[in-house]
Amino acid sequence: MNVSATVTSNIASHLSAMAAQQPGTPAVIAPHRDRAGRLHYSQLTFRELDDTSSQLARGFERLGIRRGVRTALMVPPSLDFFAVTFALFKLGAVPVLIDPGIGLKNFGNCLNEAEPTGFIGIPKAHAARVVLGWGQKPIKIPITVGTKWFWGGHSLAQVLSLGGTGTPDSRPEEAATNYPSQPDETAAILFTSGSTGAPKGVVYTHAIFSAQVEQVRQLYGIQPGEIDLPTFPLFALFGPALGMTEVLPEMDFTRPAQADPVKLVATIERFRVTNMFGSPALINRLGRHGEGHGIKLPTLRRAISAGAPVPAKVLARFARMLPSDAQVFTPYGATECLPVASIGSNEIVGETRVQTELGKGVCVGRPVPGLTLKILRITDEALAAWSDDLELPPGEIGEIAVQAPQASRAYFNREQSTALAKITTRDSGFFHRMGDVGYRDARGRIWFCGRKSHRVITRAGTLFTIPCEAIFNTHPAVFRSALVGVPRGDDTEPVICIELEAEARNLEETKLRAELLALGAKFPHTQAIRTVLFHPAFPVDIRHNAKIFREKLAVWAKDQRG
Repeated sequence: MNVSATVTSNIASHLSAMAAQQPGTPAVIAPHRDRAGRLHYSQLTFRELDDTSSQLARGFERLGIRRGVRTALMVPPSLDFFAVTFALFKLGAVPVLIDPGIGLKNFGNCLNEAEPTGFIGIPKAHAARVVLGWGQKPIKIPITVGTKWFWGGHSLAQVLSLGGTGTPDSRPEEAATNYPSQPDETAAILFTSGSTGAPKGVVYTHAIFSAQVEQVRQLYGIQPGEIDLPTFPLFALFGPALGMTEVLPEMDFTRPAQADPVKLVATIERFRVTNMFGSPALINRLGRHGEGHGIKLPTLRRAISAGAPVPAKVLARFARMLPSDAQVFTPYGATECLPVASIGSNEIVGETRVQTELGKGVCVGRPVPGLTLKILRITDEALAAWSDDLELPPGEIGEIAVQAPQASRAYFNREQSTALAKITTRDSGFFHRMGDVGYRDARGRIWFCGRKSHRVITRAGTLFTIPCEAIFNTHPAVFRSALVGVPRGDDTEPVICIELEAEARNLEETKLRAELLALGAKFPHTQAIRTVLFHPAFPVDIRHNAKIFREKLAVWAKDQRG
């Protein structure tokens, strides 16, 4: 490899450091079933993962995937996924990560927008790429993880062979501190889920990844040698960098709400898992199973859940499965900046839950160390330059903006989106506008009140989703609710959509509607809501199965209202 002689912040250096510290410890353990359906596990130790990724990196370079080359990666969580991703990092190449669950049209648009030169994917991904014509012009280096069919290129096994048998130890120029990337160079392009618009490619640098690793390590006290159960692919990448063994669960990663809790519990027990990440939908499913069967998870030191606010009742149910000194942590953030703030289930269940149920928003905790958070007056316009008069005092709801080492500076090929989301400061830094609204309390904690684009503006005032929905969510028959606006002449009608708990779906709707309206009438900020609509199953994002597509619900509600 053509490597500079300067020390860098390449995220792959964390893997090499862990390979030196604990070479024989498993880095990744992956399940597979034989033809008879029997479960087996394969693994790569930290040394094997480091060596394999270096070997792949040499093979990729010989095929033309080099520093700065954008390469779409369509490989599900597996041993190959980890080896390929760290190989690309080591090269200074730019993996393009797109959630396959965002839909075929969105996926094709993202791929065309990213214009990757390389495409590394399983056979199904290549077949879809060829048949649907995704990114045909720029893609010149197709590589197949698995059996290569009619689309040409190379198999991953061929790439490995091209990489030879050298290791970082036998090739001094590939030392862990000497990969060919500088801190501010692009490390990856991660596409958002598109839950509030078209998916956008977030440009990650190596410095951003390194800042995230350090934040997660410090926030949660994660130590090398821990065992992690990741149920979201992106979070899985943090494991080897933190020195954790990643035990991949048997599940469809694009459908966390449908994960089999029996299999998850069995994996946690078998490998004595100490840390797990789960979307709110998965935490809810696992917690219900645990409550129904009296299951405890004594090895877990912590669970982390993100992607959408986690209801306190879901946290309380799952927390009862954990040891007394363990918690469920809910970091707040977004693809553009994560983490921003964090809070544990003890504080939520024991204190802030009461305020949430009174419509005060969801407490997401205090800003993480090294991050500056401001609450700004709400505007939908671009803010080119920072001004102190943008900031609101504690207690007032405004837009959340952050400045941090883990905040991304730009979207890829989307100058207008970047201009709307970034505010330049006098020192050539920037604030990222989260697109969320909330406020700071007297103790410095941040309270989330919903997406800025989801607020319902009426002639009588503005209604924010989370504070309004919380009132209706306290009804025992309600699984979740969503506030939307329906145009009515020159005004907007606030409508609350209700998804009922499974056991309540046969209840009489007229009586339920009256109870919900009476509930809303008790609070000033929900008194204007006089329309209740029952929806069979809310449309939600594929990534976490938790973010409600309120835009789709608004269209449905408009049709229902006539």
